[in-house]
Amino acid sequence: MKVLQAYVAAGFVALLISLTPAAAKGPDSLSELAEKVQDAVVNISATQTVEAKRSKNGEGPQMPPGVGPGAPFDDLFEEFFRRRGQGAPEMPRQRRSSSLGSGFVIDPSGIVITNNHVIADANEVTVIFNDGQKLKAEVLGKDQKVDVAVLRVKPEKPLKAVKFGDSDKAKVGDWVLAVGNPFGLGGSVTAGIVSARNRNIDSGPYDNYIQTDASINKGNSGGPLFNMDGEVIGINTAILSPSGGSVGIGFATPANTVQPVIEQLQQFGETRRGWLGVRIQNIDDGIAETLNLGATRGALVAGIDDKGPSKPAGLKAGDVIIKFDGKPIKESRDLPKLVAATPVGRDVELVIVRGGKELTKTVKLGRLEDGEKVASKDGDKEKSDGAGGSSQSVLGLELSRLSDELRARFQIKDTVKGGVVITAVDPRSDAAEKRLQPGEVLLEVNQEAVSDPAEVVKKVKALKSDGKKTALLIVANGQGDAHFVALPVE
Repeated sequence: MKVLQAYVAAGFVALLISLTPAAAKGPDSLSELAEKVQDAVVNISATQTVEAKRSKNGEGPQMPPGVGPGAPFDDLFEEFFRRRGQGAPEMPRQRRSSSLGSGFVIDPSGIVITNNHVIADANEVTVIFNDGQKLKAEVLGKDQKVDVAVLRVKPEKPLKAVKFGDSDKAKVGDWVLAVGNPFGLGGSVTAGIVSARNRNIDSGPYDNYIQTDASINKGNSGGPLFNMDGEVIGINTAILSPSGGSVGIGFATPANTVQPVIEQLQQFGETRRGWLGVRIQNIDDGIAETLNLGATRGALVAGIDDKGPSKPAGLKAGDVIIKFDGKPIKESRDLPKLVAATPVGRDVELVIVRGGKELTKTVKLGRLEDGEKVASKDGDKEKSDGAGGSSQSVLGLELSRLSDELRARFQIKDTVKGGVVITAVDPRSDAAEKRLQPGEVLLEVNQEAVSDPAEVVKKVKALKSDGKKTALLIVANGQGDAHFVALPVE
């Protein structure tokens, strides 16, 4: 019996060894999947007509045939005329510039999805299908924040279409297929795996890209990233590349991020995102300790918009939002994505930490686009205020009272009320490491307002006497945008 068990065990190990290399190679072929989806993937040609420069006096020799804006030797001919003292010749009044990208059909009636940056400010957009058919496209709507655009064409017969899949189910290591129009070559298929999820590349407020090593190059933008079921789980949007070509690090916007935006663009021709009306920032270890959070979590409210929905709900600067509509906020960048995806006008429960205690607040979400319009108008308003005073040094900062002279010197808007101005920063201090700069305004110390440098010194001394290790500051830039900074008091 023991001998039999040994043989069985040995056979099982041999089976594992034989299977492992084959599994690592991935699918035997992706031809069936490629054939299934390829006709739904399109090339996008976007053309923009722009005004070209003319010579100053409108006179001068005409450009020879084949020479002009955008021609291969344009710079050489301009230099030739400049050296002869004739000045640049008269240019055509208009010229056309073109860009190429990719897209895919999501509705047989003619709805096509691509990246916003592919069509940008194009005057004319053409969709080119796998069979060579070309159709003019109408732009139904576009959104710069998640870089997506919705186009409509009018085909003579129903088009081949693909469906979105659940991008949240995609796991690191899953096989994926990218189809697109790299370098204008037409339908090209590349394969790889999901390399990472929820990547932030600082391209916008809602970054949570799927990273893949499937080859993505210029021209692939706007094309689909498929799972093995032929569902679109992402829109290929960006690459990380020193050379401009694929190095195996590509990024796709998840389907679950773009779908709500696409629905809004189809229905309204514009986005209608939820809006809290708060300015938030990340929480580091120092801030977490000062606010008794126990761990670095949540989104710290650095400021409240006076005309936003959070103010009547009772939110304050210094609150930490740890849950939004029942969903935990692990880090600050989680919050904008959840808020934006929530319908305008909905009542949402927030769980916040204030003074070490958890509280629940209910906020009726406003519309982000309305809030941005209000902020733009308010940014143009100017008032006057200020007073003189002596300076003090504390925490590596040189501080002075906010005066008219300092407002003018550091271009501090009159909408910034109270506080003391940072006039210098010790380069060897923790304040310098936290990137505090002259011209910023210190508004609060441990959530208590200050208006005189002596008050700051007094409060820091009190913190030391109480055995506290950290001072929590609220600092605003010249535009009034505030953020929290935790500095050691020693």
